[in-house]
Amino acid sequence: MDIFDVISLLGGLAMFLYGMRLMGDSLKENSSGTFKKAMGKVTDNPLKAFILGLLVTALIQSSTATIVITAGLVAAGILSLHQSLGIIVGANVGTTVTGQIIRLLDIDSSASTVLRFFQPSTLAPIALIIGIILIMTGLFKNSHSIGRIAIGFGILFSGLLNMTSAVNALSESGVIEKLFTGLDRSPILGYATGAGVAFTLQSSSATVGILQAFSSAGMLTFKGVYPVIAGVYLGDCVTTAIVCSIGAKAEARQVGLVNILFNLFKTLLVFVGVTIVHRLGLLDRLWDAPVNSSIIANTNTVFNLVNALMLLPLLGLFEKLSLRIVRDKPAKEDKFKSITDSLNPVFFNTPALALQSCYKTLLTIFAKSRANIERAFALLKEYDPAAHKQILAEEDEIDRMTDHVSKYIVQFLPHLQIEDHVAILNQYFKDTAEFERLGDHAVNIAAHAETLKKSNTSFSQTALSEIAVVESVLTKILDEAELTFEKRDIDAAARIEPLVQVTGDLISVLRRNHLKRMSTGECQAYADTTFSDLMVEFHRIGDVCSNVGIATVVRVRPELADQEHLYYEQLHAGSDAAFNAEYERARKHYFALLNKKEPEPEPEPEPE
Repeated sequence: MDIFDVISLLGGLAMFLYGMRLMGDSLKENSSGTFKKAMGKVTDNPLKAFILGLLVTALIQSSTATIVITAGLVAAGILSLHQSLGIIVGANVGTTVTGQIIRLLDIDSSASTVLRFFQPSTLAPIALIIGIILIMTGLFKNSHSIGRIAIGFGILFSGLLNMTSAVNALSESGVIEKLFTGLDRSPILGYATGAGVAFTLQSSSATVGILQAFSSAGMLTFKGVYPVIAGVYLGDCVTTAIVCSIGAKAEARQVGLVNILFNLFKTLLVFVGVTIVHRLGLLDRLWDAPVNSSIIANTNTVFNLVNALMLLPLLGLFEKLSLRIVRDKPAKEDKFKSITDSLNPVFFNTPALALQSCYKTLLTIFAKSRANIERAFALLKEYDPAAHKQILAEEDEIDRMTDHVSKYIVQFLPHLQIEDHVAILNQYFKDTAEFERLGDHAVNIAAHAETLKKSNTSFSQTALSEIAVVESVLTKILDEAELTFEKRDIDAAARIEPLVQVTGDLISVLRRNHLKRMSTGECQAYADTTFSDLMVEFHRIGDVCSNVGIATVVRVRPELADQEHLYYEQLHAGSDAAFNAEYERARKHYFALLNKKEPEPEPEPEPE
């Protein structure tokens, strides 16, 4: 043995850990949409939740990630603590899949040609070749992401091969024998070793994988290995609990505590169960015999499956204990707290969940801003101090939510690697500012209504009826803006622009009509400034909705990025037939209302 064997061992370990991280992160990035949909279907049936936790963990290669994300969902109110219990148990079983993959190390080199293809020495270069081809050629939409998964898989097995080779060299010097003799003699030492390594690496899969690599020396026995595996459960769950607890609500800490309780009971059952089975003589052939990678993988899987089946009925007890130990502090009532809590940094490594949280929050901001606009228009007809106070209170909520989601988006952006996700987040960032501006315009309209009331001034009925026409077209524009954001409907986005132009035409006519009424004394002179300011607010509401529509179009058609103004100018240049047709229909309809003629039915979008 020399220093180069140690360097080779540590280098192999580094490759193994990095490959596992790269593969897991890439799988998580690409499967997050599926994860989100599956989470939405979780019921109070623990068995279904167990299967979900198992499958998700097997897919993303990390029980810690699954449980931390689940804790975030519980904290956000998307899942209840009760619903999360089965997922936690399933995640603990799902983490054994990595060990079953690593057991391919045991395939004999003298096996058939087909089996030899599944040897790590063959799979590693094949995966690396496929991965680099996909990354460099970009054969299809997600080729870069899938290539990263393949590269991670190849690096993982290359690291395993390096570790195995180094362990074989070290075993000849007697170092490995001395290292593991202590484990055979002291189960407590083995338990502490497993817990310490798993806590340090923050991965039970990696710890078991290292154990499998060391088994190639032929010096690990079952009686020395099983306490290490049991210790792995404790070390990994402590790491998970710490991550769940950092800056988290009580609900998230309760999820972490349930995981600790489950794993403590699991290790207790492992020691008691193995002791009983050994005393019965059922493990005599295996007890002192060297174990290989397959036996370690199967032992880990059996321990987890048997304990899951035994402890699944006791999940209610774990839930009660966690609720009793971790109590939530009573807080002031906040009707939007569940929405802002859903913007949890825990979701950054699962982009679909984070994007969904942003989306739902933005929908709420839009709905609140739109409701305030409706209240503000009502104040122009009849001023109500209570309604005005409600507008201001709602605006405070809108501002708080806007600030929260803006900071969340900025923090989230560096975690994104897929271009589609970046495009979505860019749209959300733009729309956040636009939705908040809608609320500001509502506040401004309400302030003008208050000014009229305090000055004992009012608009004529004619002026109010004309404002009602503008309100009706703005209502239609807001409908289309909501549709284009909620459904990513670029047809609705295109329908906004003709309506915005009609709004401008109406406002020009309203200004002229108001001047005529001023000259005849029908409207009071003091109201002139307020009327003009209101026209500016109305026009800007249309502009905001136009920006919302254009943001959606850019997301769907990324080639228009940085060319929004050109797109807008081309639409309004008069050469777009669809735009012109919509504009003429809308103009005819709303000007008929303005002129008190019998209007045609509100124009419907043309069928595609």
